[in-house]
Amino acid sequence: MFSLMKLPRVVTINQVPKEFHEDSIISGYRHPRSSATDCILSLFQLTNETLNIWTHFLPTWYFLWKLVSVVLMQTVWQHPFTWPLVVLIVSSCIYPLASSCAHTFNSMSPRARHMCFYFDYGALSLYSMGSAIAYSAYVFPDKWVNNILHQSFIPVALLNSVICTSLACYSRLGLPILHHNHDLVKRFPECRSPRFRKALRIVAFAFPYLFDSIPLLYRVFLCEGEGCTDNDANVFHKTHIGLAFLTGFLFATHLPERLAPGSFDYIGNSHQLFHVFGVLGTHIQIMAIERDMTLRRSLLLDHSLAITFGNSVGVTLLCLLLNLTIVLLFSLPLLSTRIDQQKKQNSSAKAM
Repeated sequence: MFSLMKLPRVVTINQVPKEFHEDSIISGYRHPRSSATDCILSLFQLTNETLNIWTHFLPTWYFLWKLVSVVLMQTVWQHPFTWPLVVLIVSSCIYPLASSCAHTFNSMSPRARHMCFYFDYGALSLYSMGSAIAYSAYVFPDKWVNNILHQSFIPVALLNSVICTSLACYSRLGLPILHHNHDLVKRFPECRSPRFRKALRIVAFAFPYLFDSIPLLYRVFLCEGEGCTDNDANVFHKTHIGLAFLTGFLFATHLPERLAPGSFDYIGNSHQLFHVFGVLGTHIQIMAIERDMTLRRSLLLDHSLAITFGNSVGVTLLCLLLNLTIVLLFSLPLLSTRIDQQKKQNSSAKAM
């Protein structure tokens, strides 16, 4: 069927504006003014975004299946104890879906590219919040249950999520698309440095993960003696930690394409591997959480913080609202400049 359609033409790095350039990716770019239809059709041809899209779109359906199975089998709404698990799985559905949409439609225009990834960053921040809620409910080692860190863990994680989204969105504002808007350039001159933008983005996502993982890292690597919660889930936790650090390494280093620019444009570049190992890590993380939830249920129900709507589903909805607000605030300047340009074009057309 698709052979009868006219698939969009792919171009090289020299044929797209600088803000569309990817490090060490030379070919396979889509036209920077693609229509929505072109973007959807590009799913069925090989571009440098095709695998980025599918490596997150397909796992979205797996996590949705997982969510349905958990809700049906755990009779989730009958007991708040399972709510943090559901929150984690819901956030695990949202972030790959947002990512696949961002990679699908980011070639429509420079403004669309920024806005697509704003939503992507917000979804990742929501996932970090879901992880924190699940860790607070099931992962804290026995000797840390109800300590000061445990009691303040979710509020701090919420603050980290907001900061993460803000910093990640902020890191995009200095790109060439905004050079016509002198006010914004003057407000954010430091963001014109690609290295600064990259470093800021890495910090924005690494810090929430490291904070969320404090009880887990202590439990599986540092804790000794009684109260360390040494159970079967620890093997899965260690695997998840290894995969998380691998995805961070791939995102930061742009390997292997940096070693051979142009050789991994379509298959095997760091961002594709980042997606694959990231999703695999999320899958292992959910498996570990499920084991902890089952093995520690009686102990946690008797001694841990009570799980309520407010510290599980409620704080997740608040996080979602705050992140959507941040995304909207960063998107408004892009939308306003577009409206101004359209007005000028209409005025010029009338004058003619």
